[in-house]
Amino acid sequence: MPGTMKGGGKTLPSTQASFEDALGKLPDGYVDAHFGNRSWGVTVKRSQDGKRTWLYGEELSATDIVSFNLCRLAGPGSILKPCEMSSAKVIEFVLGFEPSIEKAAPRP
Repeated sequence: MPGTMKGGGKTLPSTQASFEDALGKLPDGYVDAHFGNRSWGVTVKRSQDGKRTWLYGEELSATDIVSFNLCRLAGPGSILKPCEMSSAKVIEFVLGFEPSIEKAAPRP
């Protein structure tokens, strides 16, 4: 997402807030979804204390993936830890992700 990253890989505060708000609206467990006119399967897990969120998504008709951890700090803020991809890709995915809530089903 152009313009969302500052030097050093830090995310602008308004983008970070929008990202965390969108992530917070995603259901726990597995959900089918669309991103960029493609079908995706995504699993979201949150720690019991609410300090960590993990997301892993796979494009269902190809090989693209999105994977990251978000860790909330003791003070204000959080740290986004993408897994072998850019923070910009992760942010763009979460902001553009459209879950099919009626198809959502918990995964063991």
